[in-house]
Amino acid sequence: MFLKNKRILISGLANKYSIAAGIAECMHREGAELAFTYQNERLLKNLEPIAKSCDSDILIECDVADDNSIKKAFNKLSNSWSNFDGLVHSIGYAPADQLEGDFVDVTTREGFKIAHDISSYSFTALAKAAKSLLKENSALLTLTYLGSIQTLPNYNVMGLAKASLEANTRFLAASMGKDKIRVNAISAGPIKTLAASGVKNFRKMLNQHSQRAPLGRTVTTEEVGNVAAFLCSDLASGITGEITYVDAGFNTAAMPSSEFAE
Repeated sequence: MFLKNKRILISGLANKYSIAAGIAECMHREGAELAFTYQNERLLKNLEPIAKSCDSDILIECDVADDNSIKKAFNKLSNSWSNFDGLVHSIGYAPADQLEGDFVDVTTREGFKIAHDISSYSFTALAKAAKSLLKENSALLTLTYLGSIQTLPNYNVMGLAKASLEANTRFLAASMGKDKIRVNAISAGPIKTLAASGVKNFRKMLNQHSQRAPLGRTVTTEEVGNVAAFLCSDLASGITGEITYVDAGFNTAAMPSSEFAE
């Protein structure tokens, strides 16, 4: 139980299929005490049974698009925890009309701003608000995707937002390292989640992933959760500013080996 006596806040858990749910389950298994934020009452209903299964009763409303809401959330958290050890940022969003069609044709100024604000800046905003409560040797973690460095059909402006998020990870790591706070990201392979359902033809992306990945499959939320638990533990004390791929090796393969098997 390598997260025993660690307190970790998880933001962005939408439902039981979320990558954040897999992270929560793995962190709970490894002994972490968990707290959760949620965007609104609708998502709270999905979160409550998951939090209960993780023995947590700290559920705090927080809209990351609103600085005042973030401030209130951490004030409320401080009533339960005087300090804590880690933060998981599992938040990404772009308007649906930005995630279907040709990039140049569908991308708008407003859609671009929203995608970057919610998907990237919110990580900085949460780090800023959490900083005074974070203990030495704490860890921050966010979730990104291969669309940050390679084009993918219909992913469009989310790819740009994820690229921003990865740069954000590096700059936060440089900024917070002096306070002995580590900052990392996991680039997870495609998983059927609420966020992924907004990308057109996502099922075809899953099939393509399985064909090209060296392991011949996609990954599970538990596999991502295991790596997240490791990165937020003292076992990863020398790792910061890194993007760790958990995608069955997909990012390393230009072509599926099976196409050339004799």
